[in-house]
Amino acid sequence: MSDAEKAERLSQRRTRMLPVLTLLFLFQQATYFNRGAESGDRTVDHVHIAAWLVLSIVILVALANGGGWFYSREVRRLANDEATRAHRDSSFRAGFLASMAACVVLYSVSLFEPLGGRDAIHMVMTAGIAVTLLWFAFLERRASRDG
Repeated sequence: MSDAEKAERLSQRRTRMLPVLTLLFLFQQATYFNRGAESGDRTVDHVHIAAWLVLSIVILVALANGGGWFYSREVRRLANDEATRAHRDSSFRAGFLASMAACVVLYSVSLFEPLGGRDAIHMVMTAGIAVTLLWFAFLERRASRDG
């Protein structure tokens, strides 16, 4: 298989996997936010938060450099063409705006209800990463449909 064919496969796989990754990320967040009044000091809570942090870092690194770590540099270069880089840039802008909107909402909420720092950070990161993933998935899917 040529590098161009591998790059095309990588791009198609990325287009299919982005919505799935977004759903997995959001479902993981739902379990965090549904934990109720637990203090988060149990070992299982630390493992859960560490898993969220690792997943968040992996997603951010993959979004930042295009992923495809197991492919050659040439395949990654072909898969991350100008349109994909533009989609990624647009997605990061949307994620940044979502993070700032989450900050505004959390600041407003904190005026009436005390809010823990960890919870606030978690919500801001979740909003930013989820919107970045969703917007990138939308743009890539639209581009793949348009040819």
